[in-house]
Amino acid sequence: MNRENVEALIQEQIISNIEQELPKNSVVMSLGRKLANMTSKQTRIPVLDLLPMAYFVDGDTGFKRTTVQAWDKVYITAEEMAAIVPIPEAVLEDSSYDIMGEVQPRIFEAMGALADGAVFFGANKPLGWGADLITRARQAGNNVTGGAVTYDTLLGEDGVFGKVETAGYGVNGGVADLTLKAKLRGIKDDVQNPIFKTDMQGSTPYSLDGAPLTFAENGSFDKTKALLIVGDWSKLVWAIRQDVTVKVLTESVIQDPVSKEIIYNLSQQDMIALRVVMRLGWALPNPATRLNADRINCPFAYLEPATAETTKAVTFTVTDGDSADVEGARIDVEGAKLKTDSSGEAIFNLRAGTYNYKATKSGYVTASGTFTVAGSAVSVAVTLNAVS
Repeated sequence: MNRENVEALIQEQIISNIEQELPKNSVVMSLGRKLANMTSKQTRIPVLDLLPMAYFVDGDTGFKRTTVQAWDKVYITAEEMAAIVPIPEAVLEDSSYDIMGEVQPRIFEAMGALADGAVFFGANKPLGWGADLITRARQAGNNVTGGAVTYDTLLGEDGVFGKVETAGYGVNGGVADLTLKAKLRGIKDDVQNPIFKTDMQGSTPYSLDGAPLTFAENGSFDKTKALLIVGDWSKLVWAIRQDVTVKVLTESVIQDPVSKEIIYNLSQQDMIALRVVMRLGWALPNPATRLNADRINCPFAYLEPATAETTKAVTFTVTDGDSADVEGARIDVEGAKLKTDSSGEAIFNLRAGTYNYKATKSGYVTASGTFTVAGSAVSVAVTLNAVS
């Protein structure tokens, strides 16, 4: 008798553990500052917008001057993330593993990756969320071009750290794709000695100027848009409106979201479906500081890849009711801010998409609107009428 004759009698061994990586956490939720849970879809955050000034008094009888301090409103809007996993009941009964227990952590991981991608790069960004970190940093001039990972592009005067510090903030962390590790280990001094790693035996502590680096392992970091993002993560806030809830559906029908056709009828097909839902929001309040009094700068900067992402120029031209140019008007495009120059112009560089804007200046009525960026440059004319 050989093995082929008795193969039906040989029992296969099944390992009780599934070979897999542990689910990866959200980078935004681990680095950003968590606020108290939201009690409604939208939460308002008061933000310091205008700093008071002090003046010297001329002589013993000089007049003392007045000053003013003002606050702005920044909103966190909760958006919903969800997933439904249909499973035949027969499959659950026949499986040797806890399928439901295996699925849930992976959905949580997917939700974290979805949120990270939207915050970092605007990937699949919901309508209620503002501009992503890359867009805001680009408008503030906090992007380092060229795609080279060197000491100068990281820690030099015009490097990513310097960009954040010029805005009046300190860098307390960075996030990057895993491939940045090799680039960091490859940085060498003038005599070709590695700067980042001193020996080949010990583990490498990945930090820059004392700020720890986090490498996104949940698939959310898009290295075609940035090699590294650094900044003051305490300025990025997030809050939960509805924590992760899990519900088992048994009597529902599941429709295709596009065609609206019924895909599964759970009761008729003896199936169940695991539905996971979470609602959260984030914001970058960017309060006024003495080094960023007009709130135009950004507490984040990034290192671009060699081939930078394509953007289009969006030129705002602001005039008053008499067609005169308005200098110093603040243009807010979903959280990214610029001020108009002496010609009443402010130029953004934005990716394709539809954006909301708001134009403000003290003494004028706020103007707002929507514009779309497609295949060419865009001009947006704005009229600010004086307060009567």
